[in-house]
Amino acid sequence: MAEPPRLHDPKRQASYFARVREAHQTEVAEDYVELIADLIAVNGEARAADLAHRLAVAPPTVNNTIQRLSQQGLVTTRPYRSIFLTDKGREMAEAARRRHVLVRDFLVSIGVDRDVAEGDAEGIEHHVSETTLKAFARMLGTKE
Repeated sequence: MAEPPRLHDPKRQASYFARVREAHQTEVAEDYVELIADLIAVNGEARAADLAHRLAVAPPTVNNTIQRLSQQGLVTTRPYRSIFLTDKGREMAEAARRRHVLVRDFLVSIGVDRDVAEGDAEGIEHHVSETTLKAFARMLGTKE
């Protein structure tokens, strides 16, 4: 039988939900800048069409998101050119990549198939706390 529900202190519980909402707000930006960085590293450029294909979204969605990322100072664009990361965007992409690799490697270390771990890490990386990431790194014997 499942454990009965347990209510936490209201302030503590509110902080849990606030952290999740905050993670949801940055999740899309982190996914985009991480993918842009990967595309640039592999292909030498990041194009909106590639983002749409790899994120399984419509081109107008990519265009709207890129405009928002530009307003946030994460990317720069010029008409009919590739998408470029700003220093701020590169920093965000590198942090997201480190979290992703750490979560993926931890999941693999506990017996999760690498392909499954790769997919699971894509969601977990945005919601895991720094405390948990440090514990993952300790368990793996690596630095964050």
